[in-house]
Amino acid sequence: MAAAPARLRFFLLLVALLPSLAAAQSRPFGGAPPGYARYVADAAGEEQEEYDYIVVGGGAAGCPLAATLAGPGGGRVLLLERGGAPSEFPALATAGGFVRTLALADPSPESDAPAQAFSSEDGVANVRARVLGGGTAINAGFYSRAHPSWFQGQGEGAEVTDWDMRLVNASYEWVEQELAFQPEVHGWQAAVRAALLEANVTPWNGFTVEHVTGTKIGATTFDASGRRHSAADLLAFARPGRLHVAIRATVTRIIINPIDPAARRGRSRPAVAAVGVVYQDRLLQQHHALLRPGGEVILSAGALGSPQLLLLSGIGPASDLTSLGIPNSADAPDVGKHMFDNPRNGISIIPSVPIDHSLIQVVGIPSANGTASYLEAASYIVPLAPMLRPAGPFISPSSPLYVTMATIMEKVPGPLSEGSLWLSSPNPLETPAVRFNYFSRPEDLAQCVVGVRRVAQVLRSRTMDIFRSTVGSSSQGRRGPVRRDFRIVGATLPVDWSTNNTAVADFCRRTVTTLWHYHGGCVVGKVVDRDFRVIGTRALRVVDGSTFSVTPGTNPQATVMMMGRYVGQKMVGERHSRRQANISS
Repeated sequence: MAAAPARLRFFLLLVALLPSLAAAQSRPFGGAPPGYARYVADAAGEEQEEYDYIVVGGGAAGCPLAATLAGPGGGRVLLLERGGAPSEFPALATAGGFVRTLALADPSPESDAPAQAFSSEDGVANVRARVLGGGTAINAGFYSRAHPSWFQGQGEGAEVTDWDMRLVNASYEWVEQELAFQPEVHGWQAAVRAALLEANVTPWNGFTVEHVTGTKIGATTFDASGRRHSAADLLAFARPGRLHVAIRATVTRIIINPIDPAARRGRSRPAVAAVGVVYQDRLLQQHHALLRPGGEVILSAGALGSPQLLLLSGIGPASDLTSLGIPNSADAPDVGKHMFDNPRNGISIIPSVPIDHSLIQVVGIPSANGTASYLEAASYIVPLAPMLRPAGPFISPSSPLYVTMATIMEKVPGPLSEGSLWLSSPNPLETPAVRFNYFSRPEDLAQCVVGVRRVAQVLRSRTMDIFRSTVGSSSQGRRGPVRRDFRIVGATLPVDWSTNNTAVADFCRRTVTTLWHYHGGCVVGKVVDRDFRVIGTRALRVVDGSTFSVTPGTNPQATVMMMGRYVGQKMVGERHSRRQANISS
């Protein structure tokens, strides 16, 4: 059972030494400040004001949502982000800073680090974003849409989201024109592409943002110059004067008021309504932001933050809230339930030939309908002599001062195994407790077994022979046969991996990690309705991955950003309809 933690400690020990190339420069790419900068201010200087929309969480969904609501036909918008701006953290600007950012993730709520570490109750180390742009500002940049069938399965009963696929595609395109690029594929990624095809993950689909069966190159949020684009860049599309972004603003609760029974209307007949939020700045000073008549609060704080805020605001299981001394505003037993995280298992090697640093670009999709694990790969250049800084902006993979690690991994789609999230305390600065119950459903474990075998088949391909090292067996002065094999970092596959299901299943359990694609906690049909309104309330929605019961494809960020734009467009349409109705009356 110690193999996986040992591997993780070894990897983090190496990558923590990585001298971020981007951090060596105050502004890696120079030029003008980012387009969102004109909207951003520190929360410490905020005064109480009223807004048409208050968006909590400036991440993958919150940024495009706020920009759209503050665009044509929209209103006055406040976007509250608990972290800083990405431009303050130069390591975020390039792919070279990715590993270091995660390795230096700080669990402390007082830290200003853009990545906050936490561990689930399963014992798996994880990370949540703490920066404007959310996960899109710290992740590996892979961009790929969801399969069309995904949009048919969000919700249950009468509360199934009726996605307008024409608007869905237009929303994807709106995001893509700003931050999706075709990567140059070479080195490790090119080898993985050939190996996937050799392992019969076919057909070859070339470059595409679509989720299709076979092997493909996906888009990246790193442009041709190597600069990262994140959801924060989408804020530039807001109308000047309509959007205000407060950073280092931690929302502590939603202000909930009861609705006069005589004024209740609509099919759900909500008893309470959101009227604003309370948040605190970096100096721990409290602030209030209130809604104008007809306004809405939208939670886009992610799969941990959104259910946490509902619970802190008294919307959740009544008995759980009472035990923490939180007054119950609306009994919602499913808040924090139905939490999911996609298990990730893989093999890491030290290749025998130099390869470049690469994040995920090539993926293998054995089945686009989500019935088989997805295959992905990355490579990292790790320094062994951190005191010697590179003379220029590049490092040489062939230098003896560096070691290169390469990984092939599989991600279980779905998954079916589910857990829950709960408050460990009423302190809003603390990360809530969460248990994902990896592989509690046998179907997920069976998928992992098949996926791990595919990883092994990729490594056994002729294409991968070049990365094998010459290995000699020597013990007690006796030299054994010389052979070529992989120098594996951490856990190795069972010798009988191709036939022993039990041994491979044990490998899955022992080595499970995360790809940071956790979701759920406010799922459609349980906590929110088909339009993402919190059931039993008025003027309150949740728009982010916490509403998903299934992860959208190989990587969720494209769909979460699309969702922000999509729901924003729908809400602007509703605003227009209300105005027209008022004019008519």
